[in-house]
Amino acid sequence: MTALVIAEHDNASIKGATLNTVTAAAQCGGDVHVLVAGHNAGAAAAAAAQIAGVAKVIHADGEHLAHGLAENVTAQILAIAANYSHIVFPATASGKNVAPRVAAKLDVGQISDITKVVSADTFERPIYAGNAMATVQTADATKVLTVRTTGFDPAAASGGSAAVETQAALAANAGVAYLGSEIAKNDRPELTAAKIIVSGGRALGSNEKFMEVMTPLADKLGAAMGASRAAVDAGYAPNDWQVGQTGKIVAPQLYVACGISGAIQHLAGMKDSKVIVAINKDPEAPIFSVADYGLEADLFVAVPELVAAL
Repeated sequence: MTALVIAEHDNASIKGATLNTVTAAAQCGGDVHVLVAGHNAGAAAAAAAQIAGVAKVIHADGEHLAHGLAENVTAQILAIAANYSHIVFPATASGKNVAPRVAAKLDVGQISDITKVVSADTFERPIYAGNAMATVQTADATKVLTVRTTGFDPAAASGGSAAVETQAALAANAGVAYLGSEIAKNDRPELTAAKIIVSGGRALGSNEKFMEVMTPLADKLGAAMGASRAAVDAGYAPNDWQVGQTGKIVAPQLYVACGISGAIQHLAGMKDSKVIVAINKDPEAPIFSVADYGLEADLFVAVPELVAAL
Protein backbone atom coordinates (compact mmCIF):
# COMPACT_ATOMS: atom_id res chain seq x y z
CA MET A 1 0.00 0.00 0.00
CA THR A 2 1.14 3.52 -0.79
CA ALA A 3 -0.60 6.76 0.15
CA LEU A 4 -0.51 9.94 -1.94
CA VAL A 5 -0.71 13.24 -0.05
CA ILE A 6 -1.84 16.26 -2.07
CA ALA A 7 0.39 19.06 -0.81
CA GLU A 8 -1.00 22.47 0.01
CA HIS A 9 1.54 25.12 -0.93
CA ASP A 10 2.05 28.63 -2.31
CA ASN A 11 4.55 27.53 -5.01
CA ALA A 12 7.40 28.61 -2.74
CA SER A 13 6.79 26.73 0.52
CA ILE A 14 4.67 23.95 1.97
CA LYS A 15 1.70 24.95 4.15
CA GLY A 16 1.54 23.56 7.66
CA ALA A 17 -1.63 21.55 6.96
CA THR A 18 0.41 19.28 4.68
CA LEU A 19 2.56 18.16 7.63
CA ASN A 20 -0.46 16.96 9.61
CA THR A 21 -1.78 15.20 6.52
CA VAL A 22 1.52 13.35 6.06
CA THR A 23 1.21 12.03 9.62
CA ALA A 24 -2.30 10.72 8.90
CA ALA A 25 -1.19 9.14 5.61
CA ALA A 26 1.72 7.39 7.31
CA GLN A 27 -0.69 5.77 9.77
CA CYS A 28 -2.55 4.15 6.85
CA GLY A 29 0.45 1.87 6.37
CA GLY A 30 2.99 1.68 3.58
CA ASP A 31 4.98 4.47 1.92
CA VAL A 32 3.91 8.09 1.68
CA HIS A 33 4.31 10.04 -1.56
CA VAL A 34 3.54 13.75 -1.92
CA LEU A 35 2.21 15.47 -5.04
CA VAL A 36 3.26 19.09 -5.50
CA ALA A 37 1.28 20.51 -8.43
CA GLY A 38 2.06 24.15 -9.15
CA HIS A 39 4.00 26.62 -11.26
CA ASN A 40 7.69 27.35 -10.64
CA ALA A 41 7.16 25.29 -7.50
CA GLY A 42 10.60 23.71 -7.31
CA ALA A 43 11.20 25.25 -3.90
CA ALA A 44 7.96 23.79 -2.57
CA ALA A 45 8.85 20.35 -3.98
CA ALA A 46 12.27 20.55 -2.34
CA ALA A 47 10.65 21.48 0.97
CA ALA A 48 8.25 18.52 0.64
CA ALA A 49 11.23 16.21 0.11
CA GLN A 50 12.57 17.29 3.51
CA ILE A 51 9.42 16.21 5.39
CA ALA A 52 10.13 13.27 7.68
CA GLY A 53 8.42 10.08 6.55
CA VAL A 54 8.00 11.03 2.89
CA ALA A 55 9.43 8.43 0.49
CA LYS A 56 8.93 10.31 -2.79
CA VAL A 57 7.80 13.70 -4.06
CA ILE A 58 6.06 14.01 -7.42
CA HIS A 59 6.45 17.47 -8.91
CA ALA A 60 4.09 18.57 -11.69
CA ASP A 61 4.80 22.04 -13.03
CA GLY A 62 2.61 24.07 -15.37
CA GLU A 63 1.34 27.63 -15.60
CA HIS A 64 -2.27 26.43 -15.38
CA LEU A 65 -1.45 24.78 -12.01
CA ALA A 66 -0.23 28.02 -10.44
CA HIS A 67 -3.44 28.82 -8.57
CA GLY A 68 -4.62 25.33 -7.71
CA LEU A 69 -7.75 25.35 -9.88
CA ALA A 70 -9.64 22.22 -8.86
CA GLU A 71 -10.31 20.93 -12.38
CA ASN A 72 -6.63 21.06 -13.35
CA VAL A 73 -5.34 19.59 -10.10
CA THR A 74 -7.93 16.80 -10.22
CA ALA A 75 -6.76 15.74 -13.68
CA GLN A 76 -3.16 15.69 -12.47
CA ILE A 77 -4.09 13.43 -9.54
CA LEU A 78 -6.18 11.07 -11.66
CA ALA A 79 -3.22 10.51 -13.99
CA ILE A 80 -1.41 8.65 -11.20
CA ALA A 81 -4.30 7.61 -8.93
CA ALA A 82 -4.10 3.96 -9.97
CA ASN A 83 -0.72 3.66 -8.23
CA TYR A 84 -2.14 4.45 -4.78
CA SER A 85 -4.34 2.79 -2.17
CA HIS A 86 -5.04 6.09 -0.37
CA ILE A 87 -5.31 9.64 -1.72
CA VAL A 88 -5.18 12.04 1.20
CA PHE A 89 -5.99 15.76 1.37
CA PRO A 90 -5.95 18.26 4.23
CA ALA A 91 -9.53 19.26 5.09
CA THR A 92 -8.89 22.87 4.10
CA ALA A 93 -10.76 24.97 1.54
CA SER A 94 -8.40 23.74 -1.16
CA GLY A 95 -8.57 20.09 -0.14
CA LYS A 96 -12.36 20.17 0.14
CA ASN A 97 -12.50 21.66 -3.35
CA VAL A 98 -10.47 18.92 -5.05
CA ALA A 99 -11.14 15.73 -3.05
CA PRO A 100 -14.83 15.26 -3.99
CA ARG A 101 -13.98 15.61 -7.67
CA VAL A 102 -11.31 12.93 -7.38
CA ALA A 103 -13.65 10.60 -5.46
CA ALA A 104 -16.43 11.10 -8.01
CA LYS A 105 -14.13 10.43 -10.96
CA LEU A 106 -12.86 7.26 -9.28
CA ASP A 107 -16.44 6.29 -8.38
CA VAL A 108 -15.60 5.78 -4.70
CA GLY A 109 -16.98 7.20 -1.49
CA GLN A 110 -15.05 10.02 0.14
CA ILE A 111 -14.40 9.85 3.88
CA SER A 112 -14.25 13.40 5.15
CA ASP A 113 -12.60 15.11 8.09
CA ILE A 114 -10.95 12.04 9.64
CA THR A 115 -9.47 12.51 13.10
CA LYS A 116 -8.05 9.01 13.62
CA VAL A 117 -6.77 6.14 11.50
CA VAL A 118 -7.95 2.86 13.05
CA SER A 119 -6.59 0.69 10.24
CA ALA A 120 -5.90 0.95 6.52
CA ASP A 121 -9.62 0.81 5.72
CA THR A 122 -11.21 2.12 8.93
CA PHE A 123 -11.28 5.71 10.17
CA GLU A 124 -12.88 7.89 12.83
CA ARG A 125 -14.58 11.17 12.00
CA PRO A 126 -16.78 13.58 13.97
CA ILE A 127 -20.51 13.86 13.30
CA TYR A 128 -23.24 16.06 14.80
CA ALA A 129 -20.85 19.00 15.16
CA GLY A 130 -18.36 16.84 17.02
CA ASN A 131 -20.83 15.51 19.60
CA ALA A 132 -20.34 11.95 18.39
CA MET A 133 -17.57 10.06 16.64
CA ALA A 134 -18.37 7.74 13.75
CA THR A 135 -16.15 4.78 12.87
CA VAL A 136 -16.28 4.34 9.11
CA GLN A 137 -15.00 1.33 7.18
CA THR A 138 -14.67 1.30 3.40
CA ALA A 139 -14.25 -1.54 0.92
CA ASP A 140 -13.25 0.81 -1.92
CA ALA A 141 -10.00 -0.09 -3.65
CA THR A 142 -8.88 3.53 -3.45
CA LYS A 143 -9.57 5.43 -0.26
CA VAL A 144 -10.12 9.18 -0.76
CA LEU A 145 -9.72 10.96 2.58
CA THR A 146 -9.69 14.48 3.92
CA VAL A 147 -7.87 15.00 7.22
CA ARG A 148 -8.90 17.29 10.05
CA THR A 149 -5.44 18.64 10.71
CA THR A 150 -6.08 19.35 14.39
CA GLY A 151 -6.49 15.59 14.92
CA PHE A 152 -2.89 14.73 13.97
CA ASP A 153 0.49 16.02 15.09
CA PRO A 154 2.51 17.59 12.27
CA ALA A 155 5.31 15.57 10.72
CA ALA A 156 8.77 17.08 11.14
CA ALA A 157 9.42 19.59 8.35
CA SER A 158 13.05 18.51 8.13
CA GLY A 159 15.01 15.31 8.40
CA GLY A 160 13.64 13.60 5.32
CA SER A 161 15.51 12.97 2.08
CA ALA A 162 12.90 11.92 -0.46
CA ALA A 163 13.63 11.76 -4.17
CA VAL A 164 11.84 14.33 -6.33
CA GLU A 165 10.32 12.89 -9.51
CA THR A 166 9.04 15.12 -12.29
CA GLN A 167 5.59 14.42 -13.71
CA ALA A 168 4.49 15.94 -17.02
CA ALA A 169 1.79 18.56 -16.53
CA LEU A 170 -1.42 17.63 -18.31
CA ALA A 171 -3.13 20.10 -20.64
CA ALA A 172 -5.18 22.80 -18.98
CA ASN A 173 -8.93 22.35 -18.70
CA ALA A 174 -10.43 24.63 -21.35
CA GLY A 175 -13.56 25.23 -19.30
CA VAL A 176 -11.90 27.12 -16.46
CA ALA A 177 -9.57 30.09 -16.18
CA TYR A 178 -8.03 32.03 -13.32
CA LEU A 179 -9.20 35.66 -13.42
CA GLY A 180 -7.87 37.06 -10.15
CA SER A 181 -8.15 37.02 -6.39
CA GLU A 182 -8.49 39.46 -3.51
CA ILE A 183 -6.36 38.36 -0.59
CA ALA A 184 -7.07 39.82 2.82
CA LYS A 185 -3.91 41.31 4.29
CA ASN A 186 -3.20 40.31 7.85
CA ASP A 187 -0.12 41.08 9.92
CA ARG A 188 -1.16 38.54 12.55
CA PRO A 189 -0.50 34.78 12.51
CA GLU A 190 -2.73 32.75 10.20
CA LEU A 191 -5.72 31.55 12.22
CA THR A 192 -5.39 27.80 11.68
CA ALA A 193 -1.63 27.85 12.36
CA ALA A 194 -1.59 30.24 15.34
CA LYS A 195 -0.43 29.03 18.76
CA ILE A 196 -2.57 31.63 20.55
CA ILE A 197 -6.00 32.86 19.45
CA VAL A 198 -8.24 35.48 21.06
CA SER A 199 -11.86 35.40 19.89
CA GLY A 200 -14.76 37.73 20.42
CA GLY A 201 -18.50 37.18 20.28
CA ARG A 202 -21.71 39.08 19.71
CA ALA A 203 -21.52 40.54 23.23
CA LEU A 204 -18.93 43.04 21.99
CA GLY A 205 -21.78 44.95 20.34
CA SER A 206 -20.07 46.63 17.37
CA ASN A 207 -17.06 46.48 15.09
CA GLU A 208 -15.58 49.49 16.88
CA LYS A 209 -15.89 47.87 20.31
CA PHE A 210 -14.63 44.55 18.97
CA MET A 211 -11.43 46.14 17.71
CA GLU A 212 -11.05 48.46 20.70
CA VAL A 213 -11.32 45.64 23.27
CA MET A 214 -9.81 42.65 21.48
CA THR A 215 -6.89 44.18 19.56
CA PRO A 216 -4.82 45.20 22.64
CA LEU A 217 -5.19 41.68 24.08
CA ALA A 218 -4.12 40.09 20.79
CA ASP A 219 -1.16 42.48 20.57
CA LYS A 220 -0.03 41.63 24.10
CA LEU A 221 -0.21 37.89 23.48
CA GLY A 222 1.07 37.96 19.90
CA ALA A 223 -2.16 36.17 18.99
CA ALA A 224 -4.33 35.66 15.95
CA MET A 225 -7.84 37.10 16.18
CA GLY A 226 -10.98 35.02 15.78
CA ALA A 227 -14.71 35.50 16.12
CA SER A 228 -17.93 33.57 16.58
CA ARG A 229 -20.33 33.26 13.67
CA ALA A 230 -22.76 35.62 15.43
CA ALA A 231 -20.07 38.32 15.57
CA VAL A 232 -19.16 37.78 11.92
CA ASP A 233 -22.80 37.81 10.78
CA ALA A 234 -23.33 41.06 12.68
CA GLY A 235 -20.39 42.64 10.86
CA TYR A 236 -18.18 43.00 13.93
CA ALA A 237 -15.34 40.95 12.39
CA PRO A 238 -14.34 39.78 8.89
CA ASN A 239 -15.60 36.35 7.86
CA ASP A 240 -12.09 34.87 7.53
CA TRP A 241 -11.85 35.20 11.33
CA GLN A 242 -14.81 32.88 11.91
CA VAL A 243 -14.09 29.89 14.14
CA GLY A 244 -16.55 27.02 14.22
CA GLN A 245 -18.30 24.29 12.29
CA THR A 246 -18.97 26.62 9.34
CA GLY A 247 -15.70 28.52 9.80
CA LYS A 248 -12.20 27.37 10.64
CA ILE A 249 -11.28 24.44 12.87
CA VAL A 250 -8.47 25.45 15.22
CA ALA A 251 -6.51 23.81 18.04
CA PRO A 252 -4.03 26.37 19.40
CA GLN A 253 -2.03 26.09 22.60
CA LEU A 254 -4.20 28.86 24.10
CA TYR A 255 -7.72 29.95 23.08
CA VAL A 256 -9.25 32.97 24.82
CA ALA A 257 -13.01 33.35 24.25
CA CYS A 258 -14.46 36.73 25.19
CA GLY A 259 -18.21 37.26 25.16
CA ILE A 260 -18.81 33.97 23.34
CA SER A 261 -21.72 31.93 24.70
CA GLY A 262 -20.41 28.65 23.31
CA ALA A 263 -23.03 27.48 20.84
CA ILE A 264 -22.36 23.93 19.70
CA GLN A 265 -21.30 25.12 16.24
CA HIS A 266 -18.56 27.29 17.76
CA LEU A 267 -17.38 24.61 20.18
CA ALA A 268 -16.94 22.22 17.25
CA GLY A 269 -14.28 24.55 15.88
CA MET A 270 -12.13 25.09 18.98
CA LYS A 271 -12.78 22.48 21.67
CA ASP A 272 -9.53 20.64 20.86
CA SER A 273 -7.49 23.68 21.95
CA LYS A 274 -4.91 22.76 24.59
CA VAL A 275 -5.97 25.46 27.09
CA ILE A 276 -9.31 27.31 26.83
CA VAL A 277 -9.97 30.52 28.76
CA ALA A 278 -13.52 31.91 28.77
CA ILE A 279 -14.67 35.36 29.88
CA ASN A 280 -18.45 35.75 30.04
CA LYS A 281 -20.85 37.41 32.45
CA ASP A 282 -23.45 34.64 32.01
CA PRO A 283 -22.67 31.84 34.50
CA GLU A 284 -24.80 29.43 32.44
CA ALA A 285 -22.88 30.01 29.20
CA PRO A 286 -22.05 26.63 27.57
CA ILE A 287 -18.49 27.84 26.87
CA PHE A 288 -17.70 27.24 30.54
CA SER A 289 -18.35 23.50 30.08
CA VAL A 290 -15.25 23.17 27.87
CA ALA A 291 -13.11 25.91 29.43
CA ASP A 292 -10.04 25.09 31.50
CA TYR A 293 -10.30 28.52 33.11
CA GLY A 294 -13.51 30.52 33.33
CA LEU A 295 -14.03 34.09 34.49
CA GLU A 296 -17.59 35.22 35.18
CA ALA A 297 -17.20 38.93 34.50
CA ASP A 298 -18.09 41.80 32.19
CA LEU A 299 -15.60 41.53 29.33
CA PHE A 300 -15.50 45.32 28.92
CA VAL A 301 -13.96 45.47 32.40
CA ALA A 302 -12.11 42.17 32.56
CA VAL A 303 -10.29 42.29 29.21
CA PRO A 304 -8.69 45.76 29.72
CA GLU A 305 -7.69 44.67 33.24
CA LEU A 306 -6.13 41.52 31.79
CA VAL A 307 -4.23 43.57 29.20
CA ALA A 308 -2.96 45.91 31.91
CA ALA A 309 -1.78 42.95 33.99
CA LEU A 310 0.09 41.21 31.18
